[in-house]
Amino acid sequence: MGPSEVSDLGGILSQIAPEAIEFTARSGMRIAAHAWGSRSHRAVVLVHGGGQTRHSWGGTAEALAEHGWYAVTYDQRGHGGSDRAQNRDYSTIRFAEDLVDVCAALTETTKSKPVVVGASLGGLASLLAEGMLSPGCSSAIVLVDITPRMEKAGVDRIVQFMLDRAESGFESLDDAADAIAAYQPHRKRPRDNSGLSKNLRLDPDGRWRWHWDPDLFLGPRPIGTGSVTGQFVNAAVALNVPTLLVRGRMSDLVSEETAQEFLKLRPDAKYVDVSGAGHMVAGDRNDLFTASIVEFLDTIQ
Repeated sequence: MGPSEVSDLGGILSQIAPEAIEFTARSGMRIAAHAWGSRSHRAVVLVHGGGQTRHSWGGTAEALAEHGWYAVTYDQRGHGGSDRAQNRDYSTIRFAEDLVDVCAALTETTKSKPVVVGASLGGLASLLAEGMLSPGCSSAIVLVDITPRMEKAGVDRIVQFMLDRAESGFESLDDAADAIAAYQPHRKRPRDNSGLSKNLRLDPDGRWRWHWDPDLFLGPRPIGTGSVTGQFVNAAVALNVPTLLVRGRMSDLVSEETAQEFLKLRPDAKYVDVSGAGHMVAGDRNDLFTASIVEFLDTIQ
C-alpha cells in the first residue's frame, strides 16, 4: 500500500516512452498496463501496492528492459486506468486471480513464465497466485516490503493516511503534496508537484482525489477481506520458485523480526535490506532497489 509514486515524488522520470497495452482478467475486467523492451525477451511484471498505480516503479521498468527483460507494469483492479470492480469485490484473492491471468497472458506472449515483483498488496497477490492459486504461473517472485505477518501499527498508519482524504479530496496538488510530505517526512519533497496528477484525478467539483476506487477500503469487500495470516504463511511455505524479499530498513510495516520469520519459512530465499528506505522502497531509494532486482534476476537467467 502507499500514497505516492516514484516518478511523482522521487524525481525519477523515464526517458523511454513505454508501450500502452491491456490485459483482460477472467472477470472481463480491463487491466491497463505499460511495457518496456522486446516481447521476444523474458517478462518481468511489476505489481504495485494498494492505492498506487503502474507509475509507482519510476525508472525500474526501463532499467530492467535495458538489461534484456520485457518489463510490464499494470494498474491493479480499481486503480489508475484499470476497470473498477462492478461487484465491488476487492478481497485479496481477487487481486491474485488477476495476477494469474496477467501471468498467463505474458507466458503466451513471451513463451516463458514471467518473474513477478510485487509491492505490498502486489506482494500478497504474488504469494497467493504462486503459492496457492496457480503454482508455476511465475518463474520467480520478489516480495517488496511485505511478509505473511505485518506489523499492525504500520498497516494502521497507512490505511489511516489513505482514508483521511479519500472522500473529501484535496484543494490542489500542493495540498496533496503537503499531506504526503507530512506522512513521509524522511523523503525530500519535490519542487514540481505536476507528477502527482498520475495518481490523483481532478473531479467535476474541482477537488483532487486519489486515482483509486474508494470501495478498495470503504466497500463491502475491501482489501484484506477474507485474508488471514495463516493463508499467506501456507502460500509462502508452498512456494517452489526462487524468491527474494526486499525490505525498507525504515519500514514500519515489515520489521526485521517479521522479515526473519519469513526467512525461517523460506530459508532458501534471498534477502535485501535497503538503507534509507521505508515501506515505499522503490520510491525512497530507487537506485538501490533497482540494483537489487537486477542482481536477483541475473541469478535466475
